[in-house]
Amino acid sequence: MSLELRLPVTSAAVPEVRRLLHRHGIDVMLCVTELLTNVVDHVGEGTDVTVRVLGMPDGRTRVEVSDPDPQALPVVRRASLADESGRGLAVLDALALRWGVVRAAGHKTVWCEVDGEGEAGEASRPPGGGGLPGLPLRVTPSRSPSP
Repeated sequence: MSLELRLPVTSAAVPEVRRLLHRHGIDVMLCVTELLTNVVDHVGEGTDVTVRVLGMPDGRTRVEVSDPDPQALPVVRRASLADESGRGLAVLDALALRWGVVRAAGHKTVWCEVDGEGEAGEASRPPGGGGLPGLPLRVTPSRSPSP
């Protein structure tokens, strides 16, 4: 099971990406939502991202979100009850078995691993072609997870 999405991420695109990932399970959908929202909030609307969902040999599912800003690193915050935001990485930290960041020249990848729960087999676009209205989206199969 693997899936790769490339798109300019916007607040409006996040629910559509979540819909495309429904067969990978709720934990994957929530982790991708939080990582994409983090890109929108801290890197900017319209940032080009790559989302990868990879089935691992041990049964876990690895989620990766890559963006072009290696300096904007994720930080888990302790939001108060009155705060309207700031809980995304705390949610990711609670859901993921482990997570981290890989920085490289010109980009970073925030990744996490969750217990496998999605459908077995190769992921595909939903009926009707999938895609995000008005946004370029390329879905390609991935062969193997990156380190």
